[in-house]
Amino acid sequence: MPLKVSMSTIAAEVGVSKATVSLALRNSPEVSTAMKEKIRAVADKLGYQLNPALGQLLSQIRNRDSYRATIALVNAHSDNHSLKKHPTIPEYVEGIHARSDSLGYRLDYFWMNDPDLKARRLKSIMLARGIKGALVVGLMNDCQFPEKLLPIAEALPLVVTGVRTHNPTLPYVCVDHHGLALQAVENALRLGYKRPGLVLDQTIDQLVEGRFSAGYLYGQMRLEQENRLAPFYQKQAPEKDFESFKHWLADEKPDVIFTLYNDVSHWLEELKYSIPGDLGLIQLEWRKSQPRWAGMHQHNDHTGEAAVDTLVGMIHRGETGLQAEPRALLIAPSWQDGQTAVEQSHS
Repeated sequence: MPLKVSMSTIAAEVGVSKATVSLALRNSPEVSTAMKEKIRAVADKLGYQLNPALGQLLSQIRNRDSYRATIALVNAHSDNHSLKKHPTIPEYVEGIHARSDSLGYRLDYFWMNDPDLKARRLKSIMLARGIKGALVVGLMNDCQFPEKLLPIAEALPLVVTGVRTHNPTLPYVCVDHHGLALQAVENALRLGYKRPGLVLDQTIDQLVEGRFSAGYLYGQMRLEQENRLAPFYQKQAPEKDFESFKHWLADEKPDVIFTLYNDVSHWLEELKYSIPGDLGLIQLEWRKSQPRWAGMHQHNDHTGEAAVDTLVGMIHRGETGLQAEPRALLIAPSWQDGQTAVEQSHS
């Protein structure tokens, strides 16, 4: 019996996400015609067959004339265009689009920082439009839950994506940052590296309540004391951080570095280091746009999908966003091999 071909297999073959494959096979306008044709061609070549019962159900959901429930997608970022231009947020939105469409929910978009959109008016608009719940993306800075959204959380189901909020904590879905950093250490050790180091924007680590650094430091506990390195936190302008980084590099002598941004690769290039010959690099947020990097894939599109699932469950249970015991769902990352960190041969 031939092996069943999955959407994940097609996605890997084409070099796109599973959510994009799903949208393309359902003829979604969110995928370009050229990409749809490419995905369908690969699906035909691999012998992919959509489950007939599921295909019929999805078709009925898409084409039925009866009312489709609506959920709000609230952009809480300072930039109104972050849903398309931010390094991370569009990946959440991709998953939100795919899952809400497959479950029969329309999306209505709001920008929280619109100066003309006051809290009371925002609530009245959502209720007047029959919106059943809200998803919040793009919360940054100190993760304080915006006072402007409190009336929505009191009246409707509400789920936050990407971070845990404070005062109050709402139901949220995000990547397992602690597990991600720990797995990065484990994979570095598997490749034969002995002195892994962490270079991280301190603001980002604070945004996730230190879970990046906590996972890294916990992973170091299996190392000999002399191989446990102090993290380097980026705090200033890149040119000032560069000078501090040089001193850290000379003092700690890592053989592989975990990082979120490209600053480190540029600094090492300026210092005449060969990657991965002299030093390995592991990206803590691996991206399809940089396939040569080794790193951890955060699967932010899965976060978006799971956020929709969580919200729909709350809608069915008649819950609101304000809960005595808010639920949290963590999305597991996965390791991606790459050319910037390779197996070490130690004599």
